[in-house]
Amino acid sequence: MKRGTVGLFSALFAATLAVALVAPTAFDGTTAERAPVEAIASAVPTLVAFESQRTAVVLPASTGHSKVRPGAKLTGSRARTVLNALPVKGKAPATGYNRNAKFGNGFKDFNRNKCDERQDALKRDMSRVKYKDRKRCQVASGRLDDAYTGRAINWKVKAGSVDIDHVVALKNAWISGAQRLSQTQRQALANDPLNLMASSASANRSKGDRNAAEWVPRNRGFRCQYVATQISVKRKYALSVTSSEKSAMARVLKTCAQQRAAKVTPIKPAGTVAKKTTTKKPAPKKAVKTTSRKVSPGAFCSLRGARGIGKSNGKVYTCKTSRTDTRARWRR
Repeated sequence: MKRGTVGLFSALFAATLAVALVAPTAFDGTTAERAPVEAIASAVPTLVAFESQRTAVVLPASTGHSKVRPGAKLTGSRARTVLNALPVKGKAPATGYNRNAKFGNGFKDFNRNKCDERQDALKRDMSRVKYKDRKRCQVASGRLDDAYTGRAINWKVKAGSVDIDHVVALKNAWISGAQRLSQTQRQALANDPLNLMASSASANRSKGDRNAAEWVPRNRGFRCQYVATQISVKRKYALSVTSSEKSAMARVLKTCAQQRAAKVTPIKPAGTVAKKTTTKKPAPKKAVKTTSRKVSPGAFCSLRGARGIGKSNGKVYTCKTSRTDTRARWRR
């Protein structure tokens, strides 16, 4: 509430109170029966209504002042068990990757609550949240206790200090199996709250599309939850890990053997993968059958193309003509 508005409200309230405390006199000279408290009660709603017209639409915090731990809840099986169930493969080529074309442009309303997933992630991961609209959808400001860096960030719209990170980067998903997903499944991956987390913009950008073997959060206290979330996403969307990525995840989980993954139901990839074009090898030439008949090299013959074995040297001869001799003879 602005200072001027507070002053106006106070002045009006004081005036009302003063009038109410002096018992009014009726036209017939008798004292009115209504108590001062009743006069105050009848005046307050009017003042509040007046004040509400002057107040901005920004609504108070919905999550209170208590610290919020960013990220999805992980209440499933042990993360190490789920990690061991993931296929181990090398990185596929990134050929054909395009963020907007393959995973959709911007954030969608994954859970159909009429707010896009960016707004939902901000609401879930921040405290002291204030909204721009009465539907409590568009977040105006809040405090993020950033899990990647361990720093607190007081954020407001257009500040540029907070991003919504894909815990499994979309390009990493593409090279670890998302090429086999349908367009709908890839859009689900890009908007699944399990794979989204509000984070420091600088930390998110330093991470890029790297996997757990190449980047983990600076905040050691969050690393277990971080790799467990990646494992959960990869399990749900039928994605693979590289051998070095699996080893890095296993090293982190050694420090937190009880760390849980999320409860997920793995999907069945429904996309199509372009078949590799292979050049057909020419069929091997059929071996020419040779006869066991004995022939005299240079002698005339009648069946052109026929073959025989030289009587004296055992070499193969063919019945054919030459450039200078049109008569068929046994020739080499």
